[in-house]
Amino acid sequence: MTLHHVSYGDGTPVLALHGWSPDHRLMTGCLEPIFTDLPGYRRLYPDLPGMGQSPAGDIDSSDGILAAVQTFIDEQIGTEPFLLIGESYGGYLARALARERPEQVLGLSLICPIGTVVENADRTVPEHVVLRSEPGVVESLTDGEDFTELAVVQTAAALAAYRKDIAPGLAIADNEALARILAKRTLTVDPESGPAYTRPTLILCGRQDSVTGYEDTYVLLPHYPRASFTILDVAGHNLQVEQPKLFAALIREWVQRVADDAQGLPQAATSG
Repeated sequence: MTLHHVSYGDGTPVLALHGWSPDHRLMTGCLEPIFTDLPGYRRLYPDLPGMGQSPAGDIDSSDGILAAVQTFIDEQIGTEPFLLIGESYGGYLARALARERPEQVLGLSLICPIGTVVENADRTVPEHVVLRSEPGVVESLTDGEDFTELAVVQTAAALAAYRKDIAPGLAIADNEALARILAKRTLTVDPESGPAYTRPTLILCGRQDSVTGYEDTYVLLPHYPRASFTILDVAGHNLQVEQPKLFAALIREWVQRVADDAQGLPQAATSG
């Protein structure tokens, strides 16, 4: 299966995987403003099967989606080392890829990822709250817009990003195929079943994320000894549009850590 994708730039590949239901625009919207100022990276943004413009075919499980992403990597990246970024469900897949390609994945970044609990109903998550709002934003919503369902920050800027980067993918998802895959959404092989992943990692969680939370992700830390783990306040499951400045700063810092590590630069000395 050939996944629809867009790519930008040249250099070291960066593979970015979106979450469940949206499409590649969720990732281009938050990452391209960062990487356009970071030369030397070729960014690859595929639509996962059943989402965006990638057909699901006969895929009926996360194992099938993972296999399709593996094929995409073989076709578009080959054996070249690359950086890996995954958001929500894409973070779940990214962890599995880091397990299967530990020598090829130079660094791993997880944005509001699914943690140790895959099924939504079993996750430990906070209640949805609204912490920032602007007058007229909710009133401006059209029929069918579900912006307020997850939004912790209900401002004009957050709504504009939602409408540009998230809503278009949601509107074209193959919901029949996704319902079929949902029944087998847990991967057969646990992403953390192998040796620890010891390269630079970034894990970003929203303190008010009512979809994946943060508690089920915190327990992953022993498997990622080089991980910066950040829980951002005033941030829900759309952390990247609710805290864009902090998000950009942390992604840039992770990219630099990966670059330093790849060049074999010595780590700063520590003392007890």
